[in-house]
Amino acid sequence: MIVPHTTTAPASPRTPRTVRKAVVPAAGLGTRFLPATKATPKEMLPVVDKPAIQYVVEEAAAAGLDDVLMITGRHKRAIEDHFDNAFELEQALAAKGDSVRLDAVRDPARLADIHHIRQGDPLGLGHAVLCARHHVGDQPFAVLLGDDLIDPRETLLRRMLEVRDRREGSVIALMEVPPEQIHLYGCAAVEPSGEDGVVRVTGLVEKPSCEDAPSNYAVIGRYVLDPAVFGILERTPPGRGGEIQLTDALEELAAGGAVHGVVFDGLRYDTGDKADYLRTVVRLACERPDLGPEFTAWLKQFVAGLTEGGAERKRLAA
Repeated sequence: MIVPHTTTAPASPRTPRTVRKAVVPAAGLGTRFLPATKATPKEMLPVVDKPAIQYVVEEAAAAGLDDVLMITGRHKRAIEDHFDNAFELEQALAAKGDSVRLDAVRDPARLADIHHIRQGDPLGLGHAVLCARHHVGDQPFAVLLGDDLIDPRETLLRRMLEVRDRREGSVIALMEVPPEQIHLYGCAAVEPSGEDGVVRVTGLVEKPSCEDAPSNYAVIGRYVLDPAVFGILERTPPGRGGEIQLTDALEELAAGGAVHGVVFDGLRYDTGDKADYLRTVVRLACERPDLGPEFTAWLKQFVAGLTEGGAERKRLAA
């Protein structure tokens, strides 16, 4: 049989869609910080004088993501209020001529076009991301976890967006951790991509034991996801902890060669852990020009007075 000859027009090069939307899951119960989080969302715990989640939204906005969807839950109304206008407070500050605090109060609402929906049932990170489906549509989007802070001087998210534009698919942030800590994270199996600082992700495992981990590359809380992830999440059964794991959906995408990782070696702060939270507050306070000199001097005096059993019980000038 002779197959008829057909002429196919050359495919036009695809223009990558610019990522403009970010999703910030913030529906967790914050049990590691009880009783402080009994009535206060963990994302609203202050890091110096701003809630942790504001740093995350500022990072998204700095990377050009001007549409932010927050996935919240019950008892999270404080998050919505923080990113809204506060007419009475603003009026009072304006009447006092306190322009510095007035700008600080207005800034959260001016960062981006911010939306809120509730997760309803706490079924895991994968389910929280799935809740964003109608808002995101068929566009690629970023996911930023609310208790994972990246130092404002770093450009991790921008780099991830650039990799997505060039390679398409999904891009996740990876960080090398000591083998004994890998059980705290999702873990990626990787191979070289031919680009410095970028790897091809061939597999993912959620919180493996040190013996079962395919590498010491941990997944940290930054993702740029292809909308194909929604279809996979819809049929992803509950995994580790009885929750729908985003890692499990990304594992399926990785099997098809559609996931890359950007290896990050910069400054990251985990405000979901008590000790790291305290270190974050101290570090950022020391770097503030308005607080740093005085606070650092006090801190040096305090540390000099430490003993093996803890701090000496003597008064230091405030």
